[in-house]
Amino acid sequence: MNRRQSLMILGGIATLPLAKFFSTPPAWAEGINPNAILKDPDAPESGNPKGNLTIVNYFDYNCPYCKQSEPDLEQVVRNDGNIRLIYKDWPILTEASVYGAQIALGSKYQGKYHAAHTALMTIPGRGISKDQMRDAVAAAGVDMTRLQGDLDTHGDAITALLRRTLTQANALGLQGTPVYLIGPFKVAAALDAAAFKKVVDQARARPPAK
Repeated sequence: MNRRQSLMILGGIATLPLAKFFSTPPAWAEGINPNAILKDPDAPESGNPKGNLTIVNYFDYNCPYCKQSEPDLEQVVRNDGNIRLIYKDWPILTEASVYGAQIALGSKYQGKYHAAHTALMTIPGRGISKDQMRDAVAAAGVDMTRLQGDLDTHGDAITALLRRTLTQANALGLQGTPVYLIGPFKVAAALDAAAFKKVVDQARARPPAK
């Protein structure tokens, strides 16, 4: 399935059985080091850092399906209380997507990644411009002067993180956004809260890999 076909299919995801959209285990069973994905110190996180389940979220700020699922994902993580959520900024759709990832990751240095991330995810539609992204992040309380300074200082580290994420996504065979690694499952779908909860429950019920 090519990337365009996968995005077309995702539009009707909520009405289709979950089994059609997740596979197990993630591709690190084929030789990818899971620590590179699960323990990158530069990747932003939320939820419970000591949770008994990890969700890895690969997304693009110009992906409408990522935006569709974002409130449900955050709700499940918040209500569950025992999930660690890792954000993987994977800007693959437009040049502005790269800019959005850079300013979100740059906001981390003033403790505002989640504010910037939420602001970017709540801009409606696709094809969001750089100006719209900058205005949304500023409205979310990010100090834009400090942000520019942090981008100047930490630009190489941000670029390296984005390159690592791209390498991981390619190694995992990801075809488009969103993709969620939920415990042992790889979900290439825009899920609602009930569907996220179902996969979380199945992930916890699955026996540990030997």
